[in-house]
Amino acid sequence: MSKPVVAIVGRPNVGKSTLFNALAGEKISIVKDTPGVTRDRIYADVTWLDKTFTMIDTGGIEPDSSDIILSQMREQAQIAIDTADVIIFITDVHQGLVDADAKVADMLRRSGKPVVLVVNKVDSVQKFMMDVYEFYNLGIGEPIPISAANRMGLGDMLDEVIKDFPEDADTEQDGDIPKIAIVGKPNVGKSSLVNKLLGEDRVIVSDIAGTTRDAVDTRVKWQGKDYIFIDTAGLRRKGKVKEEIERYSVIRTVTAVERADVVIVMIDASEGVTEQDAKIAGIAHERGKGVIIAVNKWDAIEKNDKTIYKHTNRIREVLAYMPYAELVFISAKTGLRISRMFETIDAVIENQTLRIQTGVLNEILSEAVAMQQPPSDKGKRLKIYYMTQVAVKPPTFVIFVNDKELMHFSYTRYLENKIRDAFGFAGTSLKFIVRERGEKE
Repeated sequence: MSKPVVAIVGRPNVGKSTLFNALAGEKISIVKDTPGVTRDRIYADVTWLDKTFTMIDTGGIEPDSSDIILSQMREQAQIAIDTADVIIFITDVHQGLVDADAKVADMLRRSGKPVVLVVNKVDSVQKFMMDVYEFYNLGIGEPIPISAANRMGLGDMLDEVIKDFPEDADTEQDGDIPKIAIVGKPNVGKSSLVNKLLGEDRVIVSDIAGTTRDAVDTRVKWQGKDYIFIDTAGLRRKGKVKEEIERYSVIRTVTAVERADVVIVMIDASEGVTEQDAKIAGIAHERGKGVIIAVNKWDAIEKNDKTIYKHTNRIREVLAYMPYAELVFISAKTGLRISRMFETIDAVIENQTLRIQTGVLNEILSEAVAMQQPPSDKGKRLKIYYMTQVAVKPPTFVIFVNDKELMHFSYTRYLENKIRDAFGFAGTSLKFIVRERGEKE
């Protein structure tokens, strides 16, 4: 089930980041060694009651003059309308209702997307309630007073937000069809790949109506099997600041990856792997998706017997945090190795949903422990009692130990390698949760 996406829109200084941080808590910079997008704080996972959603901050470069502010906000609102299931529109009780708010509210209302109107900086309901009522004039529903800084009213707001989530959007008839997102920098050939898949006679296309976001979903039949490709192309934003395009493409990538089972990260063979590629791949890695690195335009580069090794090593170096990713060298234009790519997709999906019996896991575990003793600290040694798989997509394992503090990152990685030696799990990350015996499941 893909998580719903909630976007925050609002003028500069109304408290977007404060709200974002209050909801996201401190959990954001989980991945220290992934060159992912975590540091830019563009998105975070939020759980309220039993619902988890991905929250996106559409903000970014703060402009200084008022007409720029309006165009910036329109831009933000457009991104939100394009990508989100629910939009939080945040205003400021101290600044009151301003013209830009009304214009953007108009745009949001016309979009037909659910909008939750929030009035921030209301640290006393008694004092400000009359000012809050003024925001009814925006015509997008009841204003909810909050104070992001004091964490007041956030519960009421979240209740409204999750009310508007689509009822399990994935229960449609295509619930079992694998979803594949094609991501990568602009101009790397994402659209050409989709077009190539569509241009083949054996590919039967049906445009899927009613896909909510503007990433185009294309249904492809390959050798009798159905796939849905989520294409994030269409990032042609002419004349925009470079950071903005990057930020926009990151948001688009996050929402596409969120909905996918397998992510194909396209890299341009003639350019080699870049830092932005690492960033984009990092999103799929953090999200625990199946990952295939497709090196495109392979037909266009000079080759000798060492070329493929040089490329492979360079990619493995830059994407060192995801050694499990599968590599394919393709040409979207000529169709080179497209069938290999489909075989890889099938294999990765199988690995993402592979379940391993607890008995077998523990045999591997006891063998691994016998070969390399668990670490100890100040005379206390880590004891590993047993391990069991609790989820798929990605395969997730719980390891029960005597003391979590002793379970060193490197030992977890050692156990992961042992599991991979036995079962492969190519193309998918594995997730490990360490629990002390006696802790609640």
